[in-house]
Amino acid sequence: MTQALSPFRISNVRLFIMFRVFFNARFYYPVFSVLFLDFGLTLSQFAVLNAVWAATIVLCEVPSGALADSIGRRNLLVFAAGLMVVEIALWAFVPRGNLTLLFWVFVLNRILSGMAEAAASGADEALAYDSLKHYGDAEQWGRVLERQTQLQSAGFVIAMTLGGVIYDPQLLQSLVDVFSLDLQISRETTLRLPIYLTLVTAVLTLATTLRMREIGHAETDEHQASPGIGKAFQLVWQAGCWIFRTPFVLGLILFGLLYDSVVRMIVTMASQYYRIIGIPEALFGVLGSALALFGFVAPGIARRLSERRSPLSNLMLTALIILLGLSGMCFAWPWIGVIPALLLFSSMYLTGFFLSNYLNRATSSEQRATVLSFKGLFLNLGYGLLGLLYSPLLAHLRGNLHQSRPELADEVLKNQVFVDSLPWFLGYFVICLLLLSAFFLHRLHQPRTNYCSGD
Repeated sequence: MTQALSPFRISNVRLFIMFRVFFNARFYYPVFSVLFLDFGLTLSQFAVLNAVWAATIVLCEVPSGALADSIGRRNLLVFAAGLMVVEIALWAFVPRGNLTLLFWVFVLNRILSGMAEAAASGADEALAYDSLKHYGDAEQWGRVLERQTQLQSAGFVIAMTLGGVIYDPQLLQSLVDVFSLDLQISRETTLRLPIYLTLVTAVLTLATTLRMREIGHAETDEHQASPGIGKAFQLVWQAGCWIFRTPFVLGLILFGLLYDSVVRMIVTMASQYYRIIGIPEALFGVLGSALALFGFVAPGIARRLSERRSPLSNLMLTALIILLGLSGMCFAWPWIGVIPALLLFSSMYLTGFFLSNYLNRATSSEQRATVLSFKGLFLNLGYGLLGLLYSPLLAHLRGNLHQSRPELADEVLKNQVFVDSLPWFLGYFVICLLLLSAFFLHRLHQPRTNYCSGD
């Protein structure tokens, strides 16, 4: 073991932070859905593409984590970055004339994107944490997460703001006119600008991963890759059994599943909620950036909480924030209803920090990426299952409301159905929270030091 270094002087730790910033700074996020439609796709095709993306992640999540533990985390990250470059390049240069060809290219784009997400999930944290453990002090992982979240939030704010600006032809035309440039800006001009910028960050992501180095047990060479693939399947089984035999880890993942699925489902519908409470569409991006700015504050709070309080009390505090946010949103107050919404959405920062901090501390190095990939699998499955439950609920509420108030216009009906669905989220969350809390209290009534001593 070498002499401990400051966490930010360790090369892999710095590169991990850069990787997270570049990999997630996607300039098309603020116009994601309309961008697909402006390319010529239909709403139903857009829904199919989202399903393809989610299914790819679920299928690849755990196998990719096991491969990272067997053939090397750095190798999986280079693979993920390479997939990102190809994924974005397809989008940037695909011709628009043939709509059938366009759709199938986007299917390939979504598959590659899902594979990249799955390959990166777990491998990046595992490589950074093991590097910190080898060269520095694993207890400094909270500081690393804090800095990473802050810089990633800064990148997100820049991507959200700039991506929305460069996609607006009228705004760009006004800027061009200010400088008296002889240019005509149209939708055709701006259509691919966010994608071109994202292609730049994809190349930077690949360059970042190529500078990473394996650490510890994962050091391999090219000749060891083939037997490592066989070992991956064994790691999947071993890690899965270990998770279900370890109440603390299983409880963490199940709490994360509940918190993430509920909050993420509502986040995806945030624009509809904002519209219902009277927020102008021009402010939607501003609210997204404001939420990202909370990423500068939340990690520091979460780190101090994790140092001073037990995992269970921190999870309960996060649950309280979610409950307050859900309860406030049920009233759909005009304008002021944005406060509980932002409170709810901000809980994602705490959830992400606590899961990463506690799971890395509880997991041994040889299966760290696999366990973290199981976490990603559970979270995505939870989100998908909640979506399956939510769809028939909306149909049920819509049928009842249409029967009782047939005079309502379609837009009013849709908005009212959404508002009526919010208390169901609250009830679902409370019931699941009580069941999980009973599990924790029954199985984990032991000193906190026993919870997180897996290293």
